[in-house]
Amino acid sequence: MTNRLGLHANVWVRDWTRDSCTLAVNRTAELGFDLIEISAPDPQALDIAFTARELERAGISANLSLGLDEACDISSGDPVRMAAGEARLREVVAAAAELGSTHVCGILHSAFRKYSEPPTAAGIAGAVEVLRRTGEEAGRHGITLGLEVVNRYESNVLNTAGQAVEFCHRIGLPNVKVHLDSYHMNIEEADAAQAIVATGADLGYFHLGESNRGYLGAGSVDFPRLFAALVRIGYDGPLVFESFSSTVVGQPLCGILGIWRNLWEDGGDLARHARQFIETQLKTAREIGDEARRSALP
Repeated sequence: MTNRLGLHANVWVRDWTRDSCTLAVNRTAELGFDLIEISAPDPQALDIAFTARELERAGISANLSLGLDEACDISSGDPVRMAAGEARLREVVAAAAELGSTHVCGILHSAFRKYSEPPTAAGIAGAVEVLRRTGEEAGRHGITLGLEVVNRYESNVLNTAGQAVEFCHRIGLPNVKVHLDSYHMNIEEADAAQAIVATGADLGYFHLGESNRGYLGAGSVDFPRLFAALVRIGYDGPLVFESFSSTVVGQPLCGILGIWRNLWEDGGDLARHARQFIETQLKTAREIGDEARRSALP
């Protein structure tokens, strides 16, 4: 099982100017990551041609992620907002295709915000239809959509892995998968490792984030169990480290995510540690998983 290791661009930069692109792509490549995840809430703001050249020069790839805003909420049941959301998703898929990306992921199923009411059946059905059409378009470009499971303060649609599996099954496309995130799972799942196992082949993207959004291993996430579960199901998709600091991102993202204190100031040290941590955890989980073969009687 081989996984491409990735790093979220917000470890380095808050925007995606040409200077930010060059810095983030080069530093990600220098640390040995295979891909960078670029936040693309407005894909028209990305200089796709320049980004593609920088990625090729550095020898890494990029995936795109976003959370829909309220005006583009495809779970709202409002035809105007649903149409705007579908147009936004198609724009991101088109940008990803130009970059040669394999995945578009994030909160694609609703707005990225705190809701005051639960979703409606009609809203869920509408989101399924939009994502089925978007998924078909993504499939024509060899792109997988990853529907991110986030905590209750960031969406009211997909808060648990089980909900996401059911949602993906309603869409019914092989390239629409579940996107899990250890930070959110630590809040919402009764047993995060079991949730990974239950997701199984429906898992298509995985974010590694600590409970406090800081250094991996310096919070309450039980990473050994999570990596053991990933190995157990044979997950071979991207593993992407995500972390945020107001030193880098500033407002409005700090306010949206509640980044009220900084747990790191040196993105380079944070990212270097993350890569070593991920590789060590993967190696350990694989060795444990291989113990049964080694222990077999002749």
